[in-house]
Amino acid sequence: MPVPLWPIYKQDISKTQAKYKQTMQNKDDINQQLATIVATMAQQEGFTASALDYVHFMRSEHAYSRTPVMYEPCICIIVQGRKRAYLGEAMYTYDARQYLVVSAPMPFEADTEASAEQPMLGIHLGIQQTLAAELALAVQEAQQLQADVAASSATTPTFMFATQVDDTLAAAVLRLLQTLASPLEAKILAPAIVREIYFRILMGEQGAAMRAALSQGSHFQKITRALRKIHDGFSDKLDVDSLARESGMSLPAFHLHFKQVTSTTPIQYIKAMRLHKARLLMIRSGMNAYTASNTVGYESSSQFSREFKRLFGRSPLEEVRQMRSVLRMHEGAGFS
Repeated sequence: MPVPLWPIYKQDISKTQAKYKQTMQNKDDINQQLATIVATMAQQEGFTASALDYVHFMRSEHAYSRTPVMYEPCICIIVQGRKRAYLGEAMYTYDARQYLVVSAPMPFEADTEASAEQPMLGIHLGIQQTLAAELALAVQEAQQLQADVAASSATTPTFMFATQVDDTLAAAVLRLLQTLASPLEAKILAPAIVREIYFRILMGEQGAAMRAALSQGSHFQKITRALRKIHDGFSDKLDVDSLARESGMSLPAFHLHFKQVTSTTPIQYIKAMRLHKARLLMIRSGMNAYTASNTVGYESSSQFSREFKRLFGRSPLEEVRQMRSVLRMHEGAGFS
């Protein structure tokens, strides 16, 4: 007589559901621990420095509508609340389930979901480009030895992406936060955990795209060097012809690949970089608009004011007053 299969299937389904519920409970437990630690570390609005100069805690008790921002290369992990990034026509959501990676200095737009009762809490982990590139190369070489690189070698490089926080990454982030509570552990143990976090991301769902972006000699790596030159020399007289020549590209090719990476033109990128830098100088260093505009390379203060208002929607003075009223900016914060 045949054995009825439904009871067996039902039992398997019940086991699967129980395992799923346990997994989700574990994720919620870890996320609650992360949120508790960050809330303790970042008790003021804005960015709070940690024992590592490239790790900051983030807190916002206000919702922000879509506004221009500039991120340095970073991994942004939100443990409570939600943010969205807009680059060109793409939108990236990062929250307790997904983290954001930006692997080149990038101006874009972002909004924030937060309130005083449920503040947005997060960790900003600056990407150390040399270490990330070394790890990407090591992973690539190891995969080549295993003859497992065919799929990733054809992957399109990506300089911004949002992807799921898996259990191993969440556990590594929790260990990092726990070590940052002790100056000695932060000095001795934290750098190794940061290295592990880089590795987890490079091996994650979008890791192949990030490894491709970090590959030496690629068009995208050449554009990255151009972005770094703009970032470091934003107050200098920058011309696109020189940037293209130094990148080893023709002018049309440079424009094409630059827009593929940044979703904007070189001129627009340089302008946005200067305006963001001037904004930070006014908010954090107390410069007036005239001094800030000269510092970032503008020759005309009236042109600076017009372009500033076009980008941020407020005059320099109005923007400084608004941001100072809601943000507590800590020395060392790497982005706005």
